[in-house]
Amino acid sequence: MAVLFHHPLCPHSRFIRLVLAEYGLEAELVEERVFDRRDEFLMINPAGETPVLVERSQLVVPGAGNIAEYLDETRGLALGTHRLMPEDPASRVEVRRLLDWFNGKFFAEVTNFLVTEKVYKRFMTSQAGGGAPNMDAVRAARANIRYHMSYIGWLTAKRNWLSGDQMTYADLAAAAHLSCADFLGDVPWTEDDTAKEWYARIKSRPSFRALLNDRVPGMTPGPAYADLDF
Repeated sequence: MAVLFHHPLCPHSRFIRLVLAEYGLEAELVEERVFDRRDEFLMINPAGETPVLVERSQLVVPGAGNIAEYLDETRGLALGTHRLMPEDPASRVEVRRLLDWFNGKFFAEVTNFLVTEKVYKRFMTSQAGGGAPNMDAVRAARANIRYHMSYIGWLTAKRNWLSGDQMTYADLAAAAHLSCADFLGDVPWTEDDTAKEWYARIKSRPSFRALLNDRVPGMTPGPAYADLDF
């Protein structure tokens, strides 16, 4: 069985967990606190970031984008209509564009602030930068997420899913990031009904069940987090 080094509230890790579940692939989950900078983990991925997939062959695939491409190349063709990357080049470009949007822009403007300030810093030593959250960063994330919610709503008002007629990696990446903010109670669900309806569709999928059961010691998920009828 493959091994996935992850953190429960790392949005990039959540994205890959959703991908694995949608593809019906099992992996042993190993929680990694990247802020601990473990030598053993740094030997696997010198970048010191999650997620990292280690195949049974000991092939190491680091990073959400690399893992997603690897899984599409090695498993995607056999999945037919369940493939999470479209076959035609133009549609693949759009999926990759949205992957960059959510795993890059959304992360930089929203989830990195929220998860670092409200989760990681609780478990980091003071020497490593742990302690009370920087509320200016949290407020910035809460302001920024409104723009992203509007963009999700705009996309899904025009399309069945974010990138087109079928669910793709783009939807799973966006949902993974939103799920972290939702765990922390920082998603303004009244901001855009279309975005909320799209998220409710993904949240109700079997692949999401494991994420909804995630817990962090000493933290209670937001009131809408595990509620399918939120």
